[in-house]
Amino acid sequence: MKEIIKINSVAEVHSYFSLEKPKHPLISVLKIGDNWNQIGLENFKYSLGLYHISLKDNCAFTIKNYGRNSYDYQEGSMIFMAPDQIMEFEKQNINTTDQGWTVMFHPDLIRKSELGKKIEQFSFFEYASNEALHVSNDERTTVTEIVQKIEKEYSGNIDTHSQTIIISNLELLLNYCVRFYDRQFYTRTNLNKDIAGNFKKLLKEYYSQNKQIELGIPTVKYCGEALNISAKYLSDLLRKETGQGTQDHIHQYIIEKAKNKLLNSTKSASEIAYSLGFEYPQYFSKIFKKKTSMSPNEYRLNLN
Repeated sequence: MKEIIKINSVAEVHSYFSLEKPKHPLISVLKIGDNWNQIGLENFKYSLGLYHISLKDNCAFTIKNYGRNSYDYQEGSMIFMAPDQIMEFEKQNINTTDQGWTVMFHPDLIRKSELGKKIEQFSFFEYASNEALHVSNDERTTVTEIVQKIEKEYSGNIDTHSQTIIISNLELLLNYCVRFYDRQFYTRTNLNKDIAGNFKKLLKEYYSQNKQIELGIPTVKYCGEALNISAKYLSDLLRKETGQGTQDHIHQYIIEKAKNKLLNSTKSASEIAYSLGFEYPQYFSKIFKKKTSMSPNEYRLNLN
């Protein structure tokens, strides 16, 4: 088993890469260059206590995130990692000049800011390895210019406005990435429809094979893993395609099955709940009423 190296600060990152001391204790922009080829990155796994945003061109390494597939690096690929995720590097047999940059920042930088309150809304920090953002030349220029502004701000004379300006630019960078991911979802419509169709097929097979008896109602995590994509990416994809996330689709599918059982059997609502994979009938009733505005028994009485 490979050793896991834990890196919890910007200063530790600079020390590990033999770089000069950081100009700011909580954020740094690293330029990817020839020195990356000289570092034995591929012999270890890494756990960073930092947020990590990277744009890479012609990178000599692929990266695995917490044991999933390698990142699909193409020209102008961006990846996003939240603190404490595990990553692993694999060397590629290519002869090229590495290009790009990595922004690393400590959670303390944004902890008291509005960005800190909503950082979890940027769900791409939880995307899996094959879900990198592929930016166009214009998009790459946009994000790189923002990163350059961040670097310039912390490299100058830090004053009472510096942190606010740095955080504002970080949020601007993330908001642009939301826009670019929306574009990527749109341009991959046919692929997304295939995934949405496979998701529906997955739910149907789950219940036709009675997996709910052993495993309970299907979870978002289970569906993502079964489709080989992250739970966050699946939810975002379905929301772009249908207006509803994964959990809503799962509940809607189950409620439709429940309706059929209520109208075509004499089983009690509790028995139907257990047969659909619910551990607690009360939870089934709560979801049913949320979706139909009626309790299971009211639905049966009103439609029979």
